[in-house]
Amino acid sequence: MSTRMIVNRVPISTGDAFVLEDVQEFARAEAGDFAGEIQRIATAAAREVEHFAQIALLRQTIRVMIFDPVLDSSLRLPIGPVALDHMPTITFDGEAFTDFQFDGGTRPYIRWSGPYFDRVPSRILIEYEAGFGDTASDIPADLAQAVADQAALMFDGRSPMDGRSMTSSPHMARIGARYRGVSL
Repeated sequence: MSTRMIVNRVPISTGDAFVLEDVQEFARAEAGDFAGEIQRIATAAAREVEHFAQIALLRQTIRVMIFDPVLDSSLRLPIGPVALDHMPTITFDGEAFTDFQFDGGTRPYIRWSGPYFDRVPSRILIEYEAGFGDTASDIPADLAQAVADQAALMFDGRSPMDGRSMTSSPHMARIGARYRGVSL
């Protein structure tokens, strides 16, 4: 039996995960020129950084539904960072489950501590809050630079690219890999 997982993100913060003027300057676009286009590109770049690095730049509610789980002693949550004081809520087949320990941070995980092996649920729902804060100024500088670098690459490559053209900035790949725990 294989485990299936669905992850949904629900924004809590309403601002942008970047400073438009900083991205415009980095992309060498004159102030005011291409503002709408840079806004859309930077938004897409921020989403790419989040997806690649498995993080939430700004605060979000993360909902993880696991179908037919294969229970082990721990479970790594798919999106970080999570503050240590933001305990996730967990349900097994719709019933609250509290026999776990939580370790937050960039790569958060849950360690099951209760009698979970006695009752293997058909689905687990985990809900928690992730993100660095509410504004672009809360995002670490290296990730802000990764967003700007990816946006500049996308802005410069607006014309059709062939299959061999670069689609991810090397900076985004290096920084993103560090946050998701991959060594390059």
